[in-house]
Amino acid sequence: MRAARIGVDIGGTFTDFVLEHGSAQICLKLLTTPEAPERAVIAGVARLLAETGTAAADVAMVVHGTTLATNAVIERRGAKVGFVTTEGFRDTLEMAYEHRYDQYDLLVDKPRPLVPRRLRVTVRERIAADGRVLTPLDHAGLADVAAVLREEAVEAVAVGFLHAYANPAHERAAGAFLRVALPGVPITLSSDISPEIREYERFTTAVANAYVQPLMATYLARLDDALRKLGIAGPLLLMQSNGGLCDVATTRAAPVRLMESGPAGGAIFAAAFAAELGLDCAMLLDIGGTTAKLCFLDDFRPGAARSLEVARLDRFKPGSGLPLRLPVIELCEIGAGGGSLAAVDRLGRITVGPRSAGSVPGPACYALGGTSPTVTDANLALGRLDAARFADGAFALQPGAAAVALQRDVGAPLGIDATEAAIGVIEVVNENMARAAREHAIDAGRSLAGRTMIAIGGAAALHAADLVARLGMVAAIVPSAASVGSAVGFLRAPIAFEKTWSHHQLLSRFDAVRAGDTLLRLIADATASLAVAGEAGAPVQRVTAQMRYRGQGGEFTVPLGPDHLDAVSLRAAFEAVYQALFRRVLEGDVELLGFTVRLEHPSPPGVATSISAAPRPAAPWRFVDQRSGMAVEAMRLDRAALPAGDVVAGPAIIVDAGTTIVVPAGFTAAALPGGHIRLEAAP
Repeated sequence: MRAARIGVDIGGTFTDFVLEHGSAQICLKLLTTPEAPERAVIAGVARLLAETGTAAADVAMVVHGTTLATNAVIERRGAKVGFVTTEGFRDTLEMAYEHRYDQYDLLVDKPRPLVPRRLRVTVRERIAADGRVLTPLDHAGLADVAAVLREEAVEAVAVGFLHAYANPAHERAAGAFLRVALPGVPITLSSDISPEIREYERFTTAVANAYVQPLMATYLARLDDALRKLGIAGPLLLMQSNGGLCDVATTRAAPVRLMESGPAGGAIFAAAFAAELGLDCAMLLDIGGTTAKLCFLDDFRPGAARSLEVARLDRFKPGSGLPLRLPVIELCEIGAGGGSLAAVDRLGRITVGPRSAGSVPGPACYALGGTSPTVTDANLALGRLDAARFADGAFALQPGAAAVALQRDVGAPLGIDATEAAIGVIEVVNENMARAAREHAIDAGRSLAGRTMIAIGGAAALHAADLVARLGMVAAIVPSAASVGSAVGFLRAPIAFEKTWSHHQLLSRFDAVRAGDTLLRLIADATASLAVAGEAGAPVQRVTAQMRYRGQGGEFTVPLGPDHLDAVSLRAAFEAVYQALFRRVLEGDVELLGFTVRLEHPSPPGVATSISAAPRPAAPWRFVDQRSGMAVEAMRLDRAALPAGDVVAGPAIIVDAGTTIVVPAGFTAAALPGGHIRLEAAP
């Protein structure tokens, strides 16, 4: 029998687990323990091993994703960081882009740097954009900088010099000096974390890495030690934001690469699922307890991006957060999860999110201390949840507490009852998600027409049918392991490393030897990282270039083949991408800005997703139809009792251990092989 593998995803409300051993797949959800996240992880792993009779020694690997790094930045509870930069550039982090993300708001708030001004110190040095040394590094000044940082008792240091991507010599010398002068203090170099042009993004990425480094190192050490005490000898691997896995040592050096690790797992799961069912034009909808995520999938692959923003002041406005220059899976995140708080604003409008009740104190219906109404409370009040079977019966929901909270905080201010308040909450959160999907489609240059929604996460199936109708999509499919989709995705992810380096050349004066040297260095670095992770054999290699027409402000990612390292081939590859996007090409010179190399060892194939719970008989049910506001007679069905080929006409709810599928009137739910459910409008 194949060795066991465990995937663990820590969310804001629930921690999800999946254990695959042989042909068996067992899922579990526990409330997250935010004060010590590893407690829920260890409790869940121990429970899975005990319930399945799996020996700890049989666990080949534990694959983990977490929002801990992201939450530390959002909540500003990272390390005390010092930032060392080139003389004259102390305030780059403060000035940012020098524009307002909301041009009509004269008093707009700007993202506050993670490093206060007194901890941003400078040293004399200067390197030109072509890598030439203009001013040597001032070692005496560096000693003064170290003294200041020592006196301030900083817990981590980021070093970001101008044009270090072109020549990292000064940063590396400064890093070596500071490691001796500040023993035990982790040092992050911008040329290691993000060796790319545009100093503001490079500096913020280096600072963010330093900011979360002590926290993540401590957490990973505790978790790794606890897993070893359970008797698990297999490695602990971490999901990166780019959809690849890496080892603990690499993560400790670059924890900023975990910023979107949980959602990336969901995208990997959706891509594998889309390939399984032949869905070459799909969209992931992942709704958990705290947030909802969207991701477009074309040709069975999630979209990719080379940057993201964290800690946005306004969730819907790009530029209101801290930019990080990293390879990531392209996602749109919305503050709309099961735990999102509902209220009425000063204009008498129902608002939902982005604040969440989380697992502590939780929604009012959890009866764990929370008193504010949430989306989960609204779904329960409308009869769309089976109170006794929520989260596999981990605790019984309290409909009375949900109704009281909705009436007090939403109904009373608007002069309506709790049921009408619940309908309003669901309508608002669904429209928020639909609007975000439309905006994300426009931003990404994609169309929603002809797409099939893949709905994962504990709350997605409650809203999927309504969103399909609002967005004019083909259908929604709820996979059998939907509630723990990200954790399953971790077990489908490859061990991968992605390296990027800025390399500027005009194709009219292209130097193939210099470009080849840069590419070989990137391949060597990525190969070394794979070797550190213990992976042997020939990896799959993908090379892309960042290119643009001379004079353009944004660049385009261009896939390269093995014979694309000459000016003619590079231009042809670039124009093929440009033509596909804009249906035309332009005259003029083309700029090469840099290369990205991704090496990966595919993960072993997973087992087919399955439902192991014993089926329960169908039963009459009543829930409120949000469109009519009337209670309707329905059926409550158990997903495990639906054989492939069965078609259920709405209204109905289909329940399993991790999620509830709402089938409204006018929709049908078809059971597919493997326990998946397809929702679509009735013909």
